[in-house]
Amino acid sequence: MEKRELGKSGIAIAPLVFGGNVFGWTTDRQQSFTLLDRFTGQGFNAIDTADVYSSWAPGLSGGESETVIGEWLAQGGRRDDVVLMTKVGMWESRKGLSAANIEAALDDSLRRLQTDHVDVYFAHVDDESVPFEETLGAFSRLIEAGKVRVIGASNHSADRLQAALDAAKAAGLPRYEMVQPAYNLHDRKDFEQSLLPVIQSERLGAVSYFSLASGFLSGKYRTKADLEGSSRKGFLEGYFDDRGARILTALREVAEGVGAPQAQVALAWLMSRPGLTAPIASATSVQQLDEIMGAVALDLPTEARERLDAASR
Repeated sequence: MEKRELGKSGIAIAPLVFGGNVFGWTTDRQQSFTLLDRFTGQGFNAIDTADVYSSWAPGLSGGESETVIGEWLAQGGRRDDVVLMTKVGMWESRKGLSAANIEAALDDSLRRLQTDHVDVYFAHVDDESVPFEETLGAFSRLIEAGKVRVIGASNHSADRLQAALDAAKAAGLPRYEMVQPAYNLHDRKDFEQSLLPVIQSERLGAVSYFSLASGFLSGKYRTKADLEGSSRKGFLEGYFDDRGARILTALREVAEGVGAPQAQVALAWLMSRPGLTAPIASATSVQQLDEIMGAVALDLPTEARERLDAASR
């Protein structure tokens, strides 16, 4: 499978990243192992997680996803074949980007992940209370210690991202080599109008979360009425306006035209977008996983891409 380089990091990944937020939450330990084996067995190599996953769920407190991935690695998960991404800064137990918090949080993550390093360590949120030099200095020490290969920024505005890159250059510190923004067929504006110019001018990698808009683009929901009884109702109600209906209609028609599931089409569209290295997507069953992995082989015709582009403007 053709790999794509994450900016100038020297790290290359397949064009789909497995979102590990489901591990230990909506998929149990054994099912998570099955999914990870299937994903890596098909030649995919990038797994995204965070220390905060899945602290929002009843009965969970955070760290569950990293723990499951660590147990999978310990049972033969081929660490050298995996690009492992995790994050710091959002979890209440390890909140913020102070140097002390970053260093302590990484040690906690490494223990749960049962590895001596992570490939990409993200600042999960921006923290304007801490100078860039302190945050980047902490990351620098972790890189020098061999605990982190490269760093990235998630949920940063374009202005703050550029400021962090400028601060790194001025201080001779490691820079963020990649970003992790929300980006999908419905939510385009912030990425394309603000972040993309920085990504392209600075040659950064980018992996997107909410790639299927919390399931809105998955094909499961056709109208707002389909949300009744769904645990995702609160997330998705706002998508069902005139523009959202127009996007779903175009997505359904394109999917029918190319003979592929809607989720595949939505992910294939993302994979074709300028500046994006790979979308992140999750699955809780082998069937779902096979469906999203199939997006890599789906070459959307030009007219199909243009139809989706026009409908989502």
